Amino acid sequence: MPNIKSSKKAVKVIAKKTDENHELKAIVKNLIKSCEKEIANDNKENANKVFKDLQKSIDKAVQKGLIKENTGAREKQRLNTKIKNMK
Repeated sequence: MPNIKSSKKAVKVIAKKTDENHELKAIVKNLIKSCEKEIANDNKENANKVFKDLQKSIDKAVQKGLIKENTGAREKQRLNTKIKNMK
């Protein structure tokens, strides 16, 4: 444990930011899974709705530096292609 007051505050700030970052990454992962599930169920309308939310979340994660830019683009492109190829 730090002894200096500013170091104590820094520990609290880092813990709070870590929790927020973890939450956003979990949201992205869950949206990817739910989008994949909708694609597997051949439900194009719900897949499009989930995909729109997923795009926003991925863009936020990229902006914050939680996900690399190319990784985010690759995930969006893969799911978008799967949705377009649905019947």
